[in-house]
Amino acid sequence: MSDKTPIKMLHDRLLVEVDVEAGERRSSGGIVIPATAAMGARRLNWSKVVAVGPNARAVEVGDRVLFDPEDKAEVEVHGEVYVVMRERDVHAVAADRLGSASTGLYL
Repeated sequence: MSDKTPIKMLHDRLLVEVDVEAGERRSSGGIVIPATAAMGARRLNWSKVVAVGPNARAVEVGDRVLFDPEDKAEVEVHGEVYVVMRERDVHAVAADRLGSASTGLYL
């Protein structure tokens, strides 16, 4: 596969960017808590959608989605790491286009 080969997502698959800083958090005292630190509860991640398959109904390119990173497949494309998942594995979608369907929560 050459570096210029186009990629098309199939069915309801999504390709999302992996945010390398998403796992790191800062405590109220300013201490950096790395993503590798074990926490009692699983932590969900927000990521930006970069490609969607033709059968994805509620997600569009550019949306931010909330998902569980534990069970997802990672892929490297042109030196960047992405996550491939099914639309049904998304817990929430954040996008300006959802204005009237808003829950009142804002990012």
